[in-house]
Amino acid sequence: MNRSSLRPILLLCALTFATACGTARRGEPIIGDHEPPNEDVARGLVAFNTYCTTCHPGGEAGLGPALNNKPLPESAIKFQVRHGLGAMPAFPERVISKEDLDDISAYLIWLRHTP
Repeated sequence: MNRSSLRPILLLCALTFATACGTARRGEPIIGDHEPPNEDVARGLVAFNTYCTTCHPGGEAGLGPALNNKPLPESAIKFQVRHGLGAMPAFPERVISKEDLDDISAYLIWLRHTP
């Protein structure tokens, strides 16, 4: 196997490892002010509730894993949504627009930093 064919495998392994890491936040209810701080996050909440909450209710574990404790960078969130991973299906741009995906990732990043 040459180096160029190992690159996608290493990326997948790194993403898998990063999604398995988390904080103690998992399963803890969100307390305090839960109002989105800006329009991007507010739109992200609406888009998340439209596309994601069935499997990740409120960012918690459901059919899918909890998202409120995943330290993934925005690019990894978008990659996973677009390409899927494990049981998660891929969501192409015709299903979740680029703008909605930008807002969903802004919401998820805000969600994991909410006290």
